[in-house]
Amino acid sequence: MLEGKRIVDLSHDIYPGQEEYGLTLESRFVDEIYPNYKRRADIWYILQTVNMSSHIGTHIEFPRHFDEHGIDAATFPLERLIGPACVLDFRHKADNEAIMLADLQAYDDLIEKGDIVFLQTGRFINHNQPAAHGRPYLAPEATRWLVEAKDIPVLGIDATGIEVKGTDYHPNHTILLKESRRALVEGIGDMSRLRSKRFWVWILPLKMHGLDSCPIRLLAIEDEN
Repeated sequence: MLEGKRIVDLSHDIYPGQEEYGLTLESRFVDEIYPNYKRRADIWYILQTVNMSSHIGTHIEFPRHFDEHGIDAATFPLERLIGPACVLDFRHKADNEAIMLADLQAYDDLIEKGDIVFLQTGRFINHNQPAAHGRPYLAPEATRWLVEAKDIPVLGIDATGIEVKGTDYHPNHTILLKESRRALVEGIGDMSRLRSKRFWVWILPLKMHGLDSCPIRLLAIEDEN
């Protein structure tokens, strides 16, 4: 099925105890949890309890994140999470500089209607670092154009967000998640590993009801040559 294709994992590694928004693992042997279970002393058999934020690592945010009645991780349509994608290069943008509508429209010929669109800023290198939240932001009219003119199901970025840092108003989240019921992937890994500007992508979150966001394994599938 994947002959002639290459898989590019665009997800960050996730480390317990090192994630900004919190991740811990507790391991216990099964017979400590279930006293009637019999385990030989030489058998390693553990169950782990995971305590984590829904926004650690490379993660996808659903309408539920910005709308109390919004679609969650379990009910967001899978057909909108698997499909053709493209990457737009904005590595030249400085921290706190806007990605404007005209900047996106310069890629009009690359973006096909219905694409999943990824914004490359190069800020993946700051993941879990003190400079993690330094980034460009997206002008709201640019977000609206992606939704209305290009009908994107998902927008992604290799930074920690798409908003002006530190403000109490999130227009892009409002447009994307609440008004348009799309999804947002934040914290994408190194997109320079991609060989082409267009590829297929698989985004598979946990099928957990009520979950506003979920860490993901983000896989790009592109031609080998």
